[in-house]
Amino acid sequence: MKSRIAAMTAGSLVALLTAAAPRVTAQDASHAPLAAQGAETKWVVDMAHSQVGFGVRHLVGQVRGTFERYYAVLATPAGDWRSGTVTVKVQTASLNTGNAYRDADLRSDRFFAVTRYPTMKFEGTGFVVTDSALTVNGILTIKGHSKPVALTGQYRGLAKDAEGHERIAFEATGAVDRRDFDIIWNETVAGTKMIGDTVQVTIALEAVRAN
Repeated sequence: MKSRIAAMTAGSLVALLTAAAPRVTAQDASHAPLAAQGAETKWVVDMAHSQVGFGVRHLVGQVRGTFERYYAVLATPAGDWRSGTVTVKVQTASLNTGNAYRDADLRSDRFFAVTRYPTMKFEGTGFVVTDSALTVNGILTIKGHSKPVALTGQYRGLAKDAEGHERIAFEATGAVDRRDFDIIWNETVAGTKMIGDTVQVTIALEAVRAN
């Protein structure tokens, strides 16, 4: 599929993206009409069908979690996916791993220090599209530290919902070293670090065209 894709649009990780929208193929999307040249199309995330999540090793297992409160918007100048931008702003205190004790610890100064750093942000600055494969390049900021990251995943398609609103969806995941963001606490158990240093960050978004 040619990388020039109609008015399209990272959300957080995740196959529930297309639950509310008819599934379309990448080939279908390539024939959608382009936005007017010079115009900027904005897409606002449907929170009910999107997710921002993470996963990290615990000893030999894996802990997964999500952030429940965030805001995301995507803009696509001239209807060109590759020249678009996406911003995902997350409230760090909204993290949820399914364990209240662990969540309180993660909110503490040992990890996210949510009182001092109530938000984290991903700013996607460029996209690479090959067929349905997608790479989102951007800057991730946590605890005041900003680092370039690349998320890879899939463009899920472009479709209209039952009310006639255009929807776009994609999912992308990337590995980051938590120590780059001053999340360094750890301890060793029987010669093994209890918590992995590499965290998988996933943003899965379904967004609705706002203009």
